[in-house]
Amino acid sequence: MAMKGKVSVNTENIFPIIKKFLYTDHEIFLRELISNAVDASQKLKVLAAKGEKVGETDDLKITVKIDESKKTITISDKGIGMTEAEIDKYINQIAFSGAEEFVEKFKDDKDSANIIGHFGLGFYSSFMVADKVEIDTLSYQDGAVAAHWTCEGTTDFKITKGKRKSRGTDIILHINSENEDFLKSYKISELLNKYCKFLPVEIEFEDKVINDTTPLWKKSPSDLKEEDYTEFYKKLYPFAEAPLFWIHLNVDYPFNLTGVLYFPKIKKDIDPNRNKIQLYSNQVYVTDNVEDIVPEYLMLLHGVIDSPDIPLNVSRSALQADGNVKKITGHISKKVADKLNDLKKENQKDFEDKWANISLFVKYGMISDEKFYDRVKDICLVKDTDGNFTYLNDFVEKVKPLQTDKNNNTILLYATDADAQYSYIQKAKDKGYEVLLMDEIIDNHFISNMEQKLENVQMKRVDADIASKLIEKDETSESVMSSEDVEKLKGRFETVLDKEKFNVETTVSTPDDDFLTITRSEWERRMSEMQGMGGMSMFGGFPEKYTVSINTNHPLSGKVADADETTSNEIMLNAIDLAKLSQNLLKGKDLNDFVQRQMKNLQEA
Repeated sequence: MAMKGKVSVNTENIFPIIKKFLYTDHEIFLRELISNAVDASQKLKVLAAKGEKVGETDDLKITVKIDESKKTITISDKGIGMTEAEIDKYINQIAFSGAEEFVEKFKDDKDSANIIGHFGLGFYSSFMVADKVEIDTLSYQDGAVAAHWTCEGTTDFKITKGKRKSRGTDIILHINSENEDFLKSYKISELLNKYCKFLPVEIEFEDKVINDTTPLWKKSPSDLKEEDYTEFYKKLYPFAEAPLFWIHLNVDYPFNLTGVLYFPKIKKDIDPNRNKIQLYSNQVYVTDNVEDIVPEYLMLLHGVIDSPDIPLNVSRSALQADGNVKKITGHISKKVADKLNDLKKENQKDFEDKWANISLFVKYGMISDEKFYDRVKDICLVKDTDGNFTYLNDFVEKVKPLQTDKNNNTILLYATDADAQYSYIQKAKDKGYEVLLMDEIIDNHFISNMEQKLENVQMKRVDADIASKLIEKDETSESVMSSEDVEKLKGRFETVLDKEKFNVETTVSTPDDDFLTITRSEWERRMSEMQGMGGMSMFGGFPEKYTVSINTNHPLSGKVADADETTSNEIMLNAIDLAKLSQNLLKGKDLNDFVQRQMKNLQEA
């Protein structure tokens, strides 16, 4: 006799469905149904291992079939199956979950951890794409009778005798008109490749097994060779360059975590598509958005992490507060730091060769994670403008004797553009100073962060002042000009310069030093850059103010002070334009006027 009734839905058990599916793409129906089929197959293995009579377990292949003429998709398994009573309990009464109950029953059994889903809830995702769903199932139990369940997307259902002759379950979806694209072979193939390519039970589609049931991350590292890791990387990222190196994660206490993280070659700029780490739960693909699980600075890595201990389909705040997630995040960070230290110990030259490709995320980590900073601070490399690498702490000690100022601060000079700041670099090197090249996208933040962390260390860009004042010493020099001539010289420059943009100062240096230098103080430039990055420039930002430093011991200083106004102005304008050129400040009309003057001088020479 046929059984009829209503699916049990109430306010207590409908909310989990809403939370799980309301804002989710329809395509996850296939993942959920195949996960259920995998669960049913894994349950059978657990029961067989316990000695229960379940029948043959060697071939538990799951099949997916499309019938475009009937507009159906069928997912079939050879798993545990269900009785009529179990259909009523696990399908009709949505609040129950067969997988949860099964795991609870066998919670001390290691193999039961491989039960993926929550059968009742996941099953109902099928109604996202189907206006009618059928279940034809036969339980493994002796004397079981096949049962057939039908529902057309309402709370009404019908259970009759089924047609299935062998143990297992068929789920037949009658696809609705809005989702007929799922009846296309390429679409199902795409979804199977996305969600199911590493499931632990074979999945067959169009007479072909589409998944690898024992992916690399599930194997013991001792059983794997280098080529195994590189081949797996190609499988994940067919068009990517070979990775630099990798980390195999394998933890079973106090949380479960497996996976492989690869270090790709990273360009100077951060790849905007950073979602390259795939999250799995017992080999079921979940997402490639792992920003709340993997530290932000490691989002540049590629690979796979797999953990049943990461709660899925919960809010971001709940995920961030979860104890296991915090432990997993900390473990991943530690493993990365350990790997970097090991690489340096094993082959320092090779580590230095790789630095250009890993420095970006290492610096990012040092800025954003105190524990990571402590673990890698001794292996952080810096490069000087000659291309030589030195460990940061060693570099500080190396330059300390010559580059310590009168306030006992060690000044680390740096350039952000070796070509644009060439003349400033050379002047600093002429004084015996060493200059770092800090030209990565993150270096602006890194510089400020290192000043906070390194005791009595300041960093100053090489064009922040004239060479003799970059590192202030207790030294004084005398000007060859009288104080009256110095004031006259300064006044003449103030008459030809924009006072809103330029401050004029006189300095005492050697006759061989530049006559005129335009600089912008480290503090003002950093404030301007910070406001620019913070979007404040639209409100006016920090005003651009430069200092024009006149070397009173240079021969041209006397000429400007003594010459008539016309000659003096000509010398000053040319000197100012040349100084502007070195700071990339000569543009537009000013640049054109400078070129024209020089051409005229050449013609008159």
